[in-house]
Amino acid sequence: MIAVIGAGPAGCAAAIMLARAGRPVLLLERQAAARESVCGEVLGADAAAALAQLGLQPAALGGVPLARARVGWGRREAGFALPFAAWGLPRQRLDGALREAAVAAGATLRAGTAVQGAEPRPGGWRLRLPGEVIAARQVVLATGKHAFRGFPRAGAPPGALGLKLHLAGVDAEDAVTLLPFAGGYAGLQPLPGGGADLCAALHGAAGAAARDANAFVAQVAEGSALGARLLAGAWPGWDRPLAVAGVPYGFRAAAGGPPGLFRIGDQAAVIPSFTGEGIALALHSGVAAATAILAGEPAAAFQARWRRRSTWPMRWAGLGAWVLRQAPGAFTGAAAIAPAARLLARGTRVSRC
Repeated sequence: MIAVIGAGPAGCAAAIMLARAGRPVLLLERQAAARESVCGEVLGADAAAALAQLGLQPAALGGVPLARARVGWGRREAGFALPFAAWGLPRQRLDGALREAAVAAGATLRAGTAVQGAEPRPGGWRLRLPGEVIAARQVVLATGKHAFRGFPRAGAPPGALGLKLHLAGVDAEDAVTLLPFAGGYAGLQPLPGGGADLCAALHGAAGAAARDANAFVAQVAEGSALGARLLAGAWPGWDRPLAVAGVPYGFRAAAGGPPGLFRIGDQAAVIPSFTGEGIALALHSGVAAATAILAGEPAAAFQARWRRRSTWPMRWAGLGAWVLRQAPGAFTGAAAIAPAARLLARGTRVSRC
């Protein structure tokens, strides 16, 4: 039996591919039902290609088509047409569809089950669950931005605070909008049925006042005239933003690791969220891990290969994140934004690696 810990995009992608091939798969998820998580909700061309391989289509799931991107900083703003098809889709809807697809493929889903520990044993693994212990031949670790007890992300950089809030009273149009502000940056994109998703990464003391929903919106709006205009009539859909601390943007898992442990999604690489490639990276890593397991490839060989495959997307994203933090106004240079955006979009696409 293969145990997949985490039923987000990465874990479900692996479970679907393995179950389709006839392997017994146990998909373990601590949340009883799919719900929102801290994520920008953008599905680009690579994410759509991976979903198609899994039998899903963003449009059929209710994704909102995105045609443009725009950036605001201070009184300046710039925009450009996206160089690929993209959609905005809430994580609750995406994760729910992926869970259903995994079960339909033949995986056993145990939702509402927190894995309390995992230990390698000769020929496999022993997993501790509430009130029981189970054995697995391989373990696929897909717990997302949350660390898994006993298996830290070694060498991870200092973490950022990730925040997410759904808003009403906002017309995000057909655009994904990047809004840098003092201490961080946010992304804004439309939600199905109206309103918008606001997701941000904050560094250092910038996160201290952002746990309140209205304070978070105000903090983002202060960074630019574009943000102030778009968020002028916004009211939060939740009392508090969803939050996850210690997000190690730029982390890549080292090659190697315990035999039979396959790290995927944010457990393998955490790409800066402004690129819109996080879900694509998660989905493709899940598919790649399943392919490796089916081929009998050792976990260490898979981890080394995935690290190589993610090198250039992570480097390009890291460069963009550095510029965004050091000189956010560079993203609003009207003459340079379109070609620079196309170059960054090509560089961060995992399917090109």
